[in-house]
Amino acid sequence: MSRLRANQITNENANGAPNFPHGLTVTGIVTATTSATTMSQIVVGSAVTANSQGIDVTGIVTATTVKVGSAISATDGAISATRYFGNGSALTGLESGFTSMQVFTTAGSATYTKPSGITLIKVTVTAGGASGAGGANSNEDYGGGGGAGGTSIKVIDASSINTETVTVGAGGAGVNNTGSGNAGGASSFGSHCSATGGAVGRHGNAGQVRGGAGGTGSGGNINLTGGAGDGGFDNQVGTHASGGTGGSSYFGGAGLGLANSNNPSGTPEDGTNGGGGGGAANTLNSGDGGAGIVVVEEFK
Repeated sequence: MSRLRANQITNENANGAPNFPHGLTVTGIVTATTSATTMSQIVVGSAVTANSQGIDVTGIVTATTVKVGSAISATDGAISATRYFGNGSALTGLESGFTSMQVFTTAGSATYTKPSGITLIKVTVTAGGASGAGGANSNEDYGGGGGAGGTSIKVIDASSINTETVTVGAGGAGVNNTGSGNAGGASSFGSHCSATGGAVGRHGNAGQVRGGAGGTGSGGNINLTGGAGDGGFDNQVGTHASGGTGGSSYFGGAGLGLANSNNPSGTPEDGTNGGGGGGAANTLNSGDGGAGIVVVEEFK
């Protein structure tokens, strides 16, 4: 018999499914809702083998969701895993690395608040710069430049940080006459790292008119000394010199030393970002030191 045509096949008692003790070979599609027996292996052509060890597939599997135990779930949009092994060097599309930055430039105290998901921060703390010194009311006297604030740089594990106190040091206020200037204020990021402000130099009639020394950083992975201010002059150079230039901080910002005349417009003598103020000539006011700066770079 080469063909059997029937709309129903039952056992010999017509009350159940037939038995096929020698097996059943089907060419085409088989649709079944259940299997009454436990099969040790299912083979579909040469592409799919399923047994107690798993499923082996040669070719492409199309599925809306694939789950591996309770740890891994894969969809057409992403793979979610609660754990993985290895160093992750070959993974792509991950939210990691530099994410954002907060910058504090106003002198005084402020609060840093860590955004959600941040695990690591890099903090750069620079103190305030000192002002320049006065010109001693003589057109042949020139004050020294103020020193720049020091800098401390530190990488911090932020897992236990929610907020932290930030202090930005003020810049020293400029002076005239025989004033030697005002030192810069210290900056800090909590107790993690800090830096001292720049120091003042000497006024133009003090003799040995040196500039101010730079402040120093402490507590960081890298601690830097701010640039020293340039020296001024006490007589002996005539009326065509200028006060000392302020020291440069990690962020630059040195103030220009002032001459008796022909100075640039604006306030080029003022330091910025922790730079020292420029020294004054004669009766002019020396440059203010620049307020410090605290930069927090955030990483996931």
